Amino acid sequence: MTQTSGIINNVRVFMEMIKFSHTIFALPFALSGALLAANGMPDPRQLLWIVLAMVGARTAAMGLNRLIDAGIDALNPRTASRAIPAGLIGKGATLVFIMASIVLLLTAAAQLNPLCLKLSPLALFFLVLYSYCKRFTALAHVVLGLCLAAAPIGAWVAIRGSIDGPALILGGAVLFWVAGFDILYALQDLEFDRSAGLHSIPVLLGVEGSLWAARMFHLVMLALLLGLLSLLHLGAWFMVGILVAAAMLLYEHWLLRDGDLLKLDAAFFNMNGYISVVILLSTAAEVLTRNP
Repeated sequence: MTQTSGIINNVRVFMEMIKFSHTIFALPFALSGALLAANGMPDPRQLLWIVLAMVGARTAAMGLNRLIDAGIDALNPRTASRAIPAGLIGKGATLVFIMASIVLLLTAAAQLNPLCLKLSPLALFFLVLYSYCKRFTALAHVVLGLCLAAAPIGAWVAIRGSIDGPALILGGAVLFWVAGFDILYALQDLEFDRSAGLHSIPVLLGVEGSLWAARMFHLVMLALLLGLLSLLHLGAWFMVGILVAAAMLLYEHWLLRDGDLLKLDAAFFNMNGYISVVILLSTAAEVLTRNP
């Protein structure tokens, strides 16, 4: 009974450590990619395996990040209470969860189509690379964006069995969206990163420069969504989604206009969660009303 309780506790701690609920950032974009690729409602079986692949990839990525960064997290006052440095879960148990997540990703990819399976090791490479990037480059935010851009691209490949222009455009939008809000998130570690010799856009550009970099990245995101609208001849519903996302991004940047990090949680977690859901709902409304 004690062993069972220990396993359940490890699962609970691991899920909290990797912020499993934050899967909402990328999953709606994966589902948007699937809807656009199918030009309607995908087969339920495909949707199931896409969701499982997403869960596996995202869980493995966050687990790897926490495991690889455990030493750095222990030195940073903001992250010292995370599960591994705080001793709430061991590195061995974390590695077991990571390996199980990788198996889930590979299994789901194999169930989708051969190209998904062939591309999955490439996705894993970038997931590992991201966790080391801050040790040698300020472009870690872009690499993180690239990792999450795999969500809509992978979903498109799952449905079509090919990598096409619209998938790359939607993936590019996700890349710049994620990189932009990760720059904002990294502002809270600016002083620690400087003292520890770590690299980031905030370390490179400072607070004001980082705010402008994030604004430019998010403008590129919106431009790519407009390009997707034109390329796929999408209509009013998708345009409404872009406009609502733009308004939310504007509010996000307005909250942080003076570099006031006390409002970071509202800007980072709330607004970006809403943005991904809005794009999914507008995409679903667009393709399902056009192809009932």
